[in-house]
Amino acid sequence: MDTQIKVENIISKEEAAAQQEIWKFVLGFTPMAVVKCAIELGIPDILENHDTPITLAELASKIGCPMPMLHRIMRFLVQYKIFQEIVVSEECFGYSHTPLSQLLTTHGKFSMADFVLLESSPVMLAPWHKLSARVLGKEGSAFGAAHGDDVWGFAAANPGHSKLIDNAMACDARIAVGAVIEGCPEVFRQLRTLVDIGGGDGTALRLIVAACPWISGINFDLPHVVSVAPACMGVEHVGGDMFDHVPKADAVYLMKVLHDWGDEECIDILRKCREAIPRDTGKVIIVEAVVVQEDHEFKDVALMMDMVMMAHTPKGKERTLKEWSYVFHEAGFSRYTTKRIRAYQSVIEVYP
Repeated sequence: MDTQIKVENIISKEEAAAQQEIWKFVLGFTPMAVVKCAIELGIPDILENHDTPITLAELASKIGCPMPMLHRIMRFLVQYKIFQEIVVSEECFGYSHTPLSQLLTTHGKFSMADFVLLESSPVMLAPWHKLSARVLGKEGSAFGAAHGDDVWGFAAANPGHSKLIDNAMACDARIAVGAVIEGCPEVFRQLRTLVDIGGGDGTALRLIVAACPWISGINFDLPHVVSVAPACMGVEHVGGDMFDHVPKADAVYLMKVLHDWGDEECIDILRKCREAIPRDTGKVIIVEAVVVQEDHEFKDVALMMDMVMMAHTPKGKERTLKEWSYVFHEAGFSRYTTKRIRAYQSVIEVYP
């Protein structure tokens, strides 16, 4: 009897690597889901408030959950280098923070916890299941197909989701504004007044005014957004619609606003901005991604954000420099400059 096993196909190293890589797409949602679980259980905050590495038993006691299931969650998160294991004694180890997990604490300076909670929420995940229909032109908007309204209309009708969006945008603002102030503080030096369009709860403008106290800020957003924005010295909250008008100021600040819209809408918004600033000395400061910068360390983030725009907005997109140039000139601006910062966005200054 012949018991020799015949191996008909010997796969290449590239094929073997592909068979391993494919699991990242089969189970790609897993890391987001487990990180969301950790935030909801309060694990990052518990570690932040614990002076020494915390043992599994101590962590389970504080959360109020069984140790075996928690062990599996922590084992996964350690494997992904979100937390780390530290030897406490010969018989036991504890968990402690890494630089990554510190970004998941509730009140951390650069916390991204609320951004994780937004993008992993059922509301924001549902449109991804409509993406192929969106590409085929069967749906005008993936978000609209999932929820019957665009993201702004849905937020206006659902205060809880609106607050989730505001909190998430505040996360991004804290990182991006810090990078702008660190990387190109000169953009604010000659300004006395600055209007932030789509500024949400005013986080970006509060940070700018704190760093540049000579600036008077106007936080301009939809009425239902600014009505719950916290008061801040040096910042006035004004409700309105950027497609109708923009409050006058020395400069306009637009961060992650134009990427929500198609070219026609962007041109309209930018024309309103041009009307709001002095012709000779005014400018528009845009903090947005510039796609296809091959040597940019955040280039993958820009491409992922472009997919988010496709899933969550009717016409929004991240733009290449050539695409940015088109909307600037169509809106009547004469020139612009760009500068990279320590974030996935760049700073684009646009002049009349």
